[in-house]
Amino acid sequence: MPINLSNKKKRDAQVSVESVRKKREVKYIDEAGKLTENVRFLKSTLDHSTETLLEKSSLDKLAEELIKGDPEIDFEKYGKYLTETSRIYAYKNEIVYHVKEVEVVTNPDGTEKERRERDVKLQNTNTDTPIPWSGVMIPKKQAIRKFVFNSTKQIMHTNGLTWDFLFEIASELHKKKALMLVGAGAKGNEPLVFQRGGKPYRGFLEGRIKDKSYVLLLHLSNMELKTPDIPEE
Repeated sequence: MPINLSNKKKRDAQVSVESVRKKREVKYIDEAGKLTENVRFLKSTLDHSTETLLEKSSLDKLAEELIKGDPEIDFEKYGKYLTETSRIYAYKNEIVYHVKEVEVVTNPDGTEKERRERDVKLQNTNTDTPIPWSGVMIPKKQAIRKFVFNSTKQIMHTNGLTWDFLFEIASELHKKKALMLVGAGAKGNEPLVFQRGGKPYRGFLEGRIKDKSYVLLLHLSNMELKTPDIPEE
């Protein structure tokens, strides 16, 4: 996934950003000694779902059919491996094309506070306007006590020129021993949105260097830790 990033000198470059994944500490192998992996397969189809079968017959009759045969199984499709998939919305086994998404805001106790139409935001991390260098530094010890980090992405170079570009940014942040707050827009005050309709996040850049190697991480957060108000007795 590309991202347009600017440095301290107000020079920008399009680099790559990838999700950080933890290495598997435990590996499972099969009887043949081959490494196993997770796969997705088709469990059932809508035509063979319980709701569809009940529309064709009563509960008692369906129970008898289940005992005599396997009406809930599509033998041509059951167990089929799934690769690339797309999410769709359906209602009564029919695809819905015009969906009105609603956001539900809840109180801390879980009760509903507000219901509003969802604001679908466009991605803003790879546009003609690069993510600017804000210069707002937050010490690491302070950041981990103030924000909840949902995920971390690694910013990577795509060629020799962008290697120098990112190494310089990582070196600057490494010396500061701090995270730099970053955002989208010309002023850098907008949340980061990586894909259309995606969640908005605050971004925190962290740089680490060792000899001639660097790591540039983008920590994402949409939640700030606050001290709860404790009523006086």
